[in-house]
Amino acid sequence: MAACTNNTTLETEIYETSRNGEKLSLVERSTDQEASINVILNPDETYQEITGFGGSFTEASAYLLNELSDENRNEILEAYFGDSGARYSLTRTHMNSSDFSLGNYSYAPVPGDRTLENFSIEEDRDDLIPMIKDAMAVSRDGFKIISSPWTAPPWMKDNNDWKGGKLLPEYYDTWALFFSKYLTAYKKEGIDVWGITVENEPLGNDSNWDSMHFTPEEMNEFVKGHLGPQLEKDGYSEINILGYDQNRHEELIEWVDAMYDDEETAKYYDGTAVHWYASTYKIFAKELQYAHRKAPGKYLIQTEATVDAEIPAWKDDDWYWSKEATDWGWDWAPEDRKHLHPKYVPVYRYARDIIGTLNNWVDGWIDWNMVLDRQGGPNWAENWCTAPVIVDPEADEVYYTPLYYTMAHFSKYIRPGAKRIKHNLSDQTNTDGLMLTAAENPDGSIAVVALNQANTDKVIQLGLNGASSVIEIPGQAIQTILIKQN
Repeated sequence: MAACTNNTTLETEIYETSRNGEKLSLVERSTDQEASINVILNPDETYQEITGFGGSFTEASAYLLNELSDENRNEILEAYFGDSGARYSLTRTHMNSSDFSLGNYSYAPVPGDRTLENFSIEEDRDDLIPMIKDAMAVSRDGFKIISSPWTAPPWMKDNNDWKGGKLLPEYYDTWALFFSKYLTAYKKEGIDVWGITVENEPLGNDSNWDSMHFTPEEMNEFVKGHLGPQLEKDGYSEINILGYDQNRHEELIEWVDAMYDDEETAKYYDGTAVHWYASTYKIFAKELQYAHRKAPGKYLIQTEATVDAEIPAWKDDDWYWSKEATDWGWDWAPEDRKHLHPKYVPVYRYARDIIGTLNNWVDGWIDWNMVLDRQGGPNWAENWCTAPVIVDPEADEVYYTPLYYTMAHFSKYIRPGAKRIKHNLSDQTNTDGLMLTAAENPDGSIAVVALNQANTDKVIQLGLNGASSVIEIPGQAIQTILIKQN
């Protein structure tokens, strides 16, 4: 498309978060400067439909909310789900315990209980269920929930342990029934689950915390022979089943080949779930493009991401904008993959990853814990991480890190049902450090999210349907440019 040459000006609202201190602030960044970058939006060429953005309900987060004053608890829920906040639209939670639980537990604690007569979600009644229901009450538009198991109870596994091991084939039917009973129990609480992943991280985590291993073939056998038929039988055929649920590296290609080449299994899979832990900065565009081509009509959702292996910086915004963070791979990655785990800027990691994956067909992006404490827990495995909101329960204090505002740039302004649209940034020069994505919302507005990682300002001419505006994006800043069309 040609550059805009007429004098019609786009009507825009610009929201900015920056190292200089803006926090999702409404700013005036139109300028008379000459633009060095000309970005044309083309809403006539669309890509995937957006499912949503959000974070995860964990026992750790729910427990911490209960430790705060009602005022701060309600403020955090509003900040994530309310109209004045981030308006999270896609979330995740764990079935049974995860590493971000206070300890190991299962809804099926009685060994040998094949018909799950003793199934109970009592463990969730004090924390997870109230957090989810209170978030539902705050959210005007509602949100989708994806539930994931970290492990079956040890008595169903070949190593009789919470960590590692495999599901014994003799318990495939029982484990499938477990999913159905979970959906029913949560439904009775007034909580409808939108989707499930078959297993969180089926490749494992070196048996450091709750986990259970599947090969692609084993997961297929479980899904087509047990889980899919059980959910159909019990009236849950509308529940979206997502396979894989681990990193976007080369293993993703192996898994989607296995999932979708098997016609019997493919009919049960509604999509693929992925995580970002294979690298601190690599998008793995080739692998995501491959996964999309393999199943173009199905979901491709990032179900987990976090600043892992770090104790949170407390009330130090600048840390989140500086290249100080390391991930698990800084210390523990194999030598041939160390280059994928350098130090990184936390804000950039989030914004780069969301923009980069959206531009490669991912339709939903979910952060991990919504709330953690100053240690990066509670976490029974001492697997400390950072969250967008950090709290000090003893002092009843709350810290909204720059990661919270980074997430809101997407979740608040790109709404479910939006469609990603074409732009031509990749055709431009002088774009060093600049990334952007764009989507048209169901109400006709267009949201452009731009990240400037350079230390210097960028001036772009943004064009749409013959109209344009020249906008300045400061160095080390994120902007959401909302364009309202008549």
